[in-house]
Formats: sequence, structure tokens, C-alpha cells
Amino acid sequence: MSETHENAFASTASADTVPWWWQLLDADGRVVTGERREFPTRSDAESWVGEAYPDLAEDGVASVTLFEGDREVYGPMSLAAE
Repeated sequence: MSETHENAFASTASADTVPWWWQLLDADGRVVTGERREFPTRSDAESWVGEAYPDLAEDGVASVTLFEGDREVYGPMSLAAE
């Protein structure tokens, strides 16, 4: 994984909030494994993926799905340039 996002999966949400997080999928729809990164708000999660998507795509992530806790919010969303 690229150096700038090697800790992209580390948990950062506090225990008393429902975390927002991205499920990362490869081109075959399989989950890319690793510790997931959690965010305190939807805005934080969306900002992060907006900044990280070039490195994620380079690391084999083809699409992402946003979750709030266990609830799927939207996705999968392709990381391919259109």
C-alpha cells in the first residue's frame, strides 16, 4: 500500500459515536482486507476518500461503499476516472 495511506485502515472514531467507514473492493468485487479507517462524520469520510482515491486505485481498490456503523449508505462507487 502506498506510504501516504498505509494507515488508511486504522480506527480513528471515538467509542461513543457510530463510525462512518468505507468498504474497499477490488475489480472482482472482493473486499480488500486490512484494518478499516473510521471517521466521526460522513463529511470526514467523504473528504478522505476524495483525497485518497488515486492511491487507493493504485493499490488495487476499484470501488468503495460507505457505511454508517452497520448500515450501508451508498455504493459501490467506482474509483475509475470517467
